[in-house]
Amino acid sequence: MPLVSMRQLLDEAAKGGYGVGAFNVNDMEQIQAIMAAAKETNSPVIIQASRGARAFAQDRFLFHLILAANELYPEIPIAMHQDHGNSFETCKSAIELGYTSVMMDGSLKEDGKTPSTFEENVAVTKKVVDFAHPRGVTVEGEIGVLGGVEDGHGAGGSGLEHITDPDQAVEFAERTGVDALAIAIGTSHGAYKFSKKPDGSVLKMDVLIAIHKRLPNTHLVMHGSSSVPKDLQDIINQYGGKLKETWGVPVEEIQLGIRNGVRKVNVDTDNRLAITGAIRKVLWTTPEKFDPRDYMKPAREAMQKVVATRMTQFGQAGHAGDYKPISIAQIAKGYADGSLTTQPLVAAR
Repeated sequence: MPLVSMRQLLDEAAKGGYGVGAFNVNDMEQIQAIMAAAKETNSPVIIQASRGARAFAQDRFLFHLILAANELYPEIPIAMHQDHGNSFETCKSAIELGYTSVMMDGSLKEDGKTPSTFEENVAVTKKVVDFAHPRGVTVEGEIGVLGGVEDGHGAGGSGLEHITDPDQAVEFAERTGVDALAIAIGTSHGAYKFSKKPDGSVLKMDVLIAIHKRLPNTHLVMHGSSSVPKDLQDIINQYGGKLKETWGVPVEEIQLGIRNGVRKVNVDTDNRLAITGAIRKVLWTTPEKFDPRDYMKPAREAMQKVVATRMTQFGQAGHAGDYKPISIAQIAKGYADGSLTTQPLVAAR
């Protein structure tokens, strides 16, 4: 099976009423963990790389590792996604490399830290759409600004400073033609999302529901959606770590989002916690060991367990064989002839 368009994965998820996890990667072991989990649960998957990951691993290494995953698991639909592109040039480079999907995060300026204006966001996102769609590549945009900082990207803060306005979400989707729309509802990048279990005062699920009612045919995306489980925090701290107490996004809130139009769910921190905890445990309990395989194998297994659990919770488990891949050339033709429209059906206001 060739790499597939993220648009196809999300369209199929919408038909089936489930969400698809989008898991960040930096190296071979993370990709192996994701694919082992996908095979275990028979799940389609989105593998995504940030600008930081592309720089760390080097583009060609990372790209060919994902191609290797595609060769080894031909039965699993895989979309390769650029996470948080900060400019047209970043997205263009990913598309030219062979990514089947890109995110243009025009909610921030090119520095990845300063909130941009609505018009700036529309302009740069539309430019990416106009370049990507003729090549059959999916585009995710973002309206509103997440809190926190991860991989050098983010505006900081709690996540409540720039909540998505439903009216602007409608206008943004109409004017840009994005395939998927990331919205800000109070979530943040990184481990330190909430200082207490999130409720309606810090996690604005009502905003998400309102946007879905207005844009019932637009695929929504939840960023900063790691659940930051306490047991993973405890393992790190038990073996020499010093994580402060923190809360992530409860799985039941993500599932509520999935019932209200969320089709892509970004997960990174949970996997980092699982890997770090496993490595710390090996090095702490067997300090005489120095072979990287001694700690990378349990780290990979710990991440696989988290990913498989999320795939099941998001509802994508069991759906890998539901459909045949549509070629990128066919996707491009669909955009060109209008059979694959990205103009949302706007519900009554």
